[in-house]
Amino acid sequence: MANERLRAALLERGLSVATLAEGIGVDQKTVERWITQGRTPYRRHRYAVASRLGVDELYLWPDALTSEQTASASTSELITIYPHRWSVPRDAWGHLFATAQEEIGVLVYAGLFLSEDNGVLRTFAEKADAGVRVRILLGDPDSAQVAERGMEEGVDDAMAAKIRNALVLYKPLVGRDGIEFRFHRTVLYNSIYRADDQLFVNTHVYGVTAPHAPVWHLRRIPGGDLVNTYVDSFERVWDGATPIETGA
Repeated sequence: MANERLRAALLERGLSVATLAEGIGVDQKTVERWITQGRTPYRRHRYAVASRLGVDELYLWPDALTSEQTASASTSELITIYPHRWSVPRDAWGHLFATAQEEIGVLVYAGLFLSEDNGVLRTFAEKADAGVRVRILLGDPDSAQVAERGMEEGVDDAMAAKIRNALVLYKPLVGRDGIEFRFHRTVLYNSIYRADDQLFVNTHVYGVTAPHAPVWHLRRIPGGDLVNTYVDSFERVWDGATPIETGA
């Protein structure tokens, strides 16, 4: 069976079979067989192709790795675990976003601590000016989900107030080219902070406020599927969220 994902990835990037073959050091006919006959390359070639095309190895060859290999790679994506969000070094947040070359994503209810950090706001603006896509998802303060989370944390209406406060602090960035804001109405099981292939995932724990809940530092590696799970979750929330107008 032909590998249509590989064929489409080449077309989307305007690359020819010959160009890809030359770039990874294989014969052109070898690449053609990968596409037309669906043959699976050696792992070093799979990695080279995935890196050249900017996609995940498992997207191009879903059955290339055994479940044990995928589990092992996914475990390696975990860099460290912080027992509480407040135990993450303050400069780690700025460093995370400063590494972004293509994508910054924030998925929270309020994430007030982030909007209060002028250094992070400056980084968002500078990255957007440099062509990095910056997307920020805040909880809709009028939603039932936000009200329920406020009750779970024991802060009640303060949760919605935090979101409105965060939006005021983000105001200089709302409407700026390259920076998008949306309200979501989802039950968040984790807050996600993304810079390309690195994530801080702040787990949500019933009855515990976000600053006191654990944070996972993840970095995507070829063959792993842990980072992909959270990135896919972010995209699903984004797709169902409502754009925040400049005057909001």
